Amino acid sequence: MIRRLAARAYWTFSRWKLVTQPPPQRPTVLIGAPHTSNWDFVLMLAIAWRQGIDVRWLGKISLFAGWRGPLMRALGGVPVDRDDPGRVVDDIVRQVHAGEVFGLVVTPDGTRGGHTHWKSGFYRIARETGMPVTLGYVDRPTRTTGLGPTIELTGDIAGDMDRIRAFYADKSGFHPHKRVEPRLREEARGCSRSRHPHSDGV
Repeated sequence: MIRRLAARAYWTFSRWKLVTQPPPQRPTVLIGAPHTSNWDFVLMLAIAWRQGIDVRWLGKISLFAGWRGPLMRALGGVPVDRDDPGRVVDDIVRQVHAGEVFGLVVTPDGTRGGHTHWKSGFYRIARETGMPVTLGYVDRPTRTTGLGPTIELTGDIAGDMDRIRAFYADKSGFHPHKRVEPRLREEARGCSRSRHPHSDGV
């Protein structure tokens, strides 16, 4: 209740406008894109709290060191050990099978400069857990943000990414010049319909 009230107050006074579709009533991989600023984290929490979504998000394990650990976990953080990323998928599968309903927030385009492709971790997690993918967005030119459609991935990587690209075609992010086109390296490698992408990060 406190989170919903805080989110309602935020959207009442914010210069940003919440334009969103209803969230799915089942566990979902929630893409946050274009992810070009740390302000996206604030918008993500405001969206989730307003929609009543129990969000989890993946962060490098160093973010959870010391006093920051309890705070990050309270905000939905899930530490990722880059030396053992497969454990994250195992934990998510366990939570789904336990009947938990949540949105796992993943930012496949990152925030650092130099990226030319999205990371494929979100695709692998969705396919291995059976979770759909919900397309969250930020668009500074229109000052709008929210949730787009929820889609089921088919395993046809190029076809699935075409649908994702179509949605994000007119979404610019907080810093439009940092936007990365939604494209996986696996598309260029000509992966077959039946193969999952190998995770190159989450």
